[in-house]
Amino acid sequence: MAEAPSKIESMRKWVVEHKLRAVGCLWLTGISSSIAYNWSRPNMKTSVKLIHARLHAQALTIGALVGCACVEYYDQKYGSSGPKVDKYTSQYLAHSHKD
Repeated sequence: MAEAPSKIESMRKWVVEHKLRAVGCLWLTGISSSIAYNWSRPNMKTSVKLIHARLHAQALTIGALVGCACVEYYDQKYGSSGPKVDKYTSQYLAHSHKD
């Protein structure tokens, strides 16, 4: 009987299947929390608060994209589905077998 996947493994699988959704959710969370934090600081102009929120969200998005790239690299190199075979290799193997 197969074991249930670990929490980290199930999160990795979800991120691999939903890369853009993960980055978008992280961006939305980042900009929302940055706006909430900046609004608690009364000595800043509204335009400066929005600029800071945008900069924080952009930095978080870059980090999320780098994280997704690392997850994709890990999945390509060590994925549970076995070694990856490109389409040219599989075509060669299919045609090289003679009956």
